[in-house]
Amino acid sequence: MLANIGLYSYGAAFLIYTLLGAQAFLTRRSRSLATPLLVGSALTAVWAGVIASSTLLPYPQIELIRVAEVARNAAWSFLLLRLIGFRLQGTDHILASNRWIPWFCIGFAMILAVLLAAPSLTSALSLADDFDSNVIFGAWLSMAILGLLLLEQIFRNSNEVERWSTKHLCLGLGILFAYDFFMYAEALLFRQLDSNLWQARGIVISMTAIFVAIGSGRMDRPENTQSLQVSRHVAFHTITLLAAGIYLVAMALTGYFIRYLGGTWGGVLQIAFLCASGLLLVALLFSGQIRARTRVWLSKNFFSYKYDYRTEWLQFTQTLAQGDDNIPENITRAIANLAKSPAGILWSRSEDGRFNFTINWEMTDPGTDCDLGNLPQWLQKNEWIIDLREWRQTPDLYENLELPGFLADFPRARLIIPLMLGERLQGILLLRESDLQPELNWEDRDLLKVAGRQAASHLAQYQANQALVESRQFDAFNRLSAYVIHDLKNILAQQSLIVSNAEKHRNNPAFIDDVINTVHNSVERMSRLMEQMRKGERGNNRQQIALC
Repeated sequence: MLANIGLYSYGAAFLIYTLLGAQAFLTRRSRSLATPLLVGSALTAVWAGVIASSTLLPYPQIELIRVAEVARNAAWSFLLLRLIGFRLQGTDHILASNRWIPWFCIGFAMILAVLLAAPSLTSALSLADDFDSNVIFGAWLSMAILGLLLLEQIFRNSNEVERWSTKHLCLGLGILFAYDFFMYAEALLFRQLDSNLWQARGIVISMTAIFVAIGSGRMDRPENTQSLQVSRHVAFHTITLLAAGIYLVAMALTGYFIRYLGGTWGGVLQIAFLCASGLLLVALLFSGQIRARTRVWLSKNFFSYKYDYRTEWLQFTQTLAQGDDNIPENITRAIANLAKSPAGILWSRSEDGRFNFTINWEMTDPGTDCDLGNLPQWLQKNEWIIDLREWRQTPDLYENLELPGFLADFPRARLIIPLMLGERLQGILLLRESDLQPELNWEDRDLLKVAGRQAASHLAQYQANQALVESRQFDAFNRLSAYVIHDLKNILAQQSLIVSNAEKHRNNPAFIDDVINTVHNSVERMSRLMEQMRKGERGNNRQQIALC
């Protein structure tokens, strides 16, 4: 039983395509191609089951295997032709209607008849001994070529969107038909099937189910999203078990060769190697970083996106642009809306490199002791979004980062988002825990990182504008100070002149008149200076001048 490779190979194909057929059955109402996919998966499972059960019999059921394989090839060819027909809807092409289906059935019925009658005809007509094998291998080869031609037509005549939706299906069925082509071409050349290729065929067909499953989900997106889909947790554990199985098989084969080639030490080396491999597998399975990266890879490659990025980005930009008075609050609200957070606190970078408290939007007052410690340096180095809940549960994911005490104990604080301007950390945003979005996945992190970079440029522009305004205010103050000092010096000179001549001319009526006029002039100049300082203006009165 253990040496029966064909049983395990085709048994695996039977189980995998049975599961694929069950998925197609459950989604048959929401996808137009689910019925052909269901038939193809079911007949492939039947074909694999027939071959697997034949390995347990004294003599394989050749005729039954041929019938099952013709049915399998016919089902997948029908699916491909139906897909081409959908692309030709609205034209007069025969594939755009159902007129081709009778001819299709007749063609495959003739192939099946040839396969079943070839041995009898060879004996009845006393033909060459290898005539029936040539006819049979040629028939299998022709069906493989037909499948490859249909795949080539689908892929070649698809636009970019259609190619995205069908490339995995084309890849899966392409492997299936290409392997058949190689195996039967080799059999036709050497007049017999290669036993190794035949036994490995079940494993190869099992691998194609992954691509067919992905392609079936992309071919025809349903309008309502309530159809049954594999969850991320199920997919993660399935991939984990599959990877572990492949790893164990590879290690077992390596151990077998070590024992076979190791001579006297072969058994000892095999046991040591298998134990070391098992320890490595356990370490990998219990690694938090590897599990997290596997989940991210699965979500990016096998599931649809969570956000409508066009809508999210328009809302984010609109929030940033609302009003010019309080840019830091706009930044905090815009990023908080993306994370479904109701509150946030922003720290911004100053010219000396320190991070100062900038805005508190609907958040609990952090108090006066807001020393961020080494957090800015860590954020600038790693550019990571810190999930405080995850940090408390698995600190090893964050390289055992030590957070400031007020942040670690901040009530209901959830996310720390770096605002990166190029390679420099421009700001740090703390967001409160959201009741609407309790979990944070890779897509949330990517969106918040990109939004943080966009917000950092707005924050830097705001700080540059503030610095420019302060510079202009100082410049205006300096100019005004120079004017004030100049006027005060003139007034002081007039008053000094009066004082210096008062003793000599105090009894001179003309001097008294000049003193009165001088004091009056000084009062007018001081009043005008005060008025200019009050209005912030300086210079001559504006006049309209005719230029022509």
